[in-house]
Parts: sequence; structure tokens; C-alpha cells
Amino acid sequence: MDAPLPERSRPVQDQLTAAGVETTIRVLPDSARTAAEAAAAIECDVAAIANSLVFVADGEPVLVMTSGGHRVDLAVLTRSMGAEEVTMAPAPVVRSATGQAIGGVAPVGHPAPLRTFIDEALQEHDELWAAAGHPHTVMPLTFAQLRELTGGTVVPVA
Repeated sequence: MDAPLPERSRPVQDQLTAAGVETTIRVLPDSARTAAEAAAAIECDVAAIANSLVFVADGEPVLVMTSGGHRVDLAVLTRSMGAEEVTMAPAPVVRSATGQAIGGVAPVGHPAPLRTFIDEALQEHDELWAAAGHPHTVMPLTFAQLRELTGGTVVPVA
């Protein structure tokens, strides 16, 4: 029997359903807070993990979907976004903007849509895995689904 979805994963499932995206949110027995943990649990390449990172760009929270295969270069990201200043969002800003905790932030299911940027390196994978609103939930998506769901702009981040 499948484990019930955690409360914070339900808005993610609702948004997927509303968008007509057919995927299954998996509840993992252990935390998948990091790309390495998620890749090990799913048995996929760490670069196929679509990390949901919240940054503050010129005072506004933004979502950056980045490959678990590398770190974001803030100078590259700032140029790619056309921003003056970009910093990592502190935990309270992440929670306020997404309704989700760091380590479980999904690309969707937030109280209000966030301006989203998608790492161009994610295009290299047929299947991506993203958090689904809780540190123990993940979901498979294609790059096209990720882009359509988020309305994200594809940019270099590294």
C-alpha cells in the first residue's frame, strides 16, 4: 500500500492534476533533502535531480530549478536573470514564498506563482526528479513538463 501524501505535497499534486501532468509523487522512506540523497534513493544520476532553489533577485523571491550535477555560480545566474543583485533566500523567505521547507521545495504548489528560471543543463536528461513539497517526496518530470508547469525561462546557471 502506498504511503499517504504529506500535507505539503497535496497542493503540488493538485497543481499537477490541474495542469494535466500525469506523474506520481513518490514518498521515500528517508529524507531526500540533498541532490545526492535524492539520487541515491531514486537510483538516478545526480545531474538529473532538479533542485528547487529560492533566491532573492533585486528584492524579489525567485525560483531557480538547477541540476544537482553542479553548483549555481551567482555571477552567472545574476547575468542570466538580468538582475542587479542575487542572493540565496534565507529559510523564512523560502517558507513564506513557497509554503514548503528547504529540502522539499517543489517547482509548483506555492501560495502564488514564483518567477522561475530553469538551468539549461537539465535539458540533457530524458527524466528529471524534483522534490514534491516535502523532504520525503519526489516526482519524475520531463524537461518540457517542468518548463510548462513553471513557465520558467531557460538560462545558464553555472
